Amino acid sequence: MSEPIKAAVFGAGSWGTAFGMVLADAGCRVTLWARRAEVAEAVNSTRVNADYLPGVQLPENVRATTDPAEAAAGADFTVLSVPSQTLRENLAAWAPLLAPGTVLVSLMKGIELGSAMRMSEVVEDVTKAPADRVAVVTGPNLAREIAARMPAAAVVACTDEAVARRLQKACHTPYFRPYTNTDVVGCELGGAVKNVIGLAVGIADGMGLGDNAKGSLITRGLAETTRLGVALGADPLTFSGLAGLGDLVATCSSPLSRNHTFGTNLGKGMTLEETIAVTKQTAEGVKSCQSVLDLARRHGVDMPLTETVVSIVHEGKSPVVALKELMSRSAKPERR
Repeated sequence: MSEPIKAAVFGAGSWGTAFGMVLADAGCRVTLWARRAEVAEAVNSTRVNADYLPGVQLPENVRATTDPAEAAAGADFTVLSVPSQTLRENLAAWAPLLAPGTVLVSLMKGIELGSAMRMSEVVEDVTKAPADRVAVVTGPNLAREIAARMPAAAVVACTDEAVARRLQKACHTPYFRPYTNTDVVGCELGGAVKNVIGLAVGIADGMGLGDNAKGSLITRGLAETTRLGVALGADPLTFSGLAGLGDLVATCSSPLSRNHTFGTNLGKGMTLEETIAVTKQTAEGVKSCQSVLDLARRHGVDMPLTETVVSIVHEGKSPVVALKELMSRSAKPERR
């Protein structure tokens, strides 16, 4: 009988913990790295990560540690699930500890501020791992639903299809169905930009603008995501799949979405500071909206919804004023 696949999951937040559970349910031996000792101790003694997934019993083949070297040792897959803007600093400390040949798996949906790099690019830059050893898991994957073992599908993307298939097998369970894709650029952009559109839809919901507005924002948001993706060499069909439309719809329609909830509070009139104060977990779109816009400008891509979100979140523009400006833009054909 062959040894079980070993997976290290760096980050014991909601999604890192939930994906660790998926890997364990698929038969992997999982070590979860937690920043705080009390989280690791609770996982090991009670099988529950009460801070992030209260009431969810983790499988026996998940154990936790605060020692990154212990987590990394011998891992076939090293899964990274930390806030996107902290990845570079964290990974610089972890890189010397990583098992040789381990496949680095990003669960993060963001664009790095300053560099405008996608998360897989940051991973490659810091670890010097080749692109065919870096994979991405993305799609409509709200952590709380997956932790409840509710049915979900996802995309596992890697430039090397054989690596994607290995990861697919390692996380395929009766409730979690992964599909492979080699378009890493498109999959990552779909995940990063949907957070920004989630903020926009949340703002509209907070303002009470109705379902027509929501449908319009989702559709036009998908259009500008696709424009950016094509400019960066992505396959436009990726954006009609799970990494694009699927993730976008889940984020824009669920109260479990951090970005949608954050936007709703802004739309109701809360200030940025007030909204941050009542938000317990990272809403990636809050910081990534600026880096997404930077990336678009570097490639000459028009992204009016992203510009609008940046103006509200970072420039203090009133949502009412921003809406009026957005609606008064010059008319144009839909396909441009």
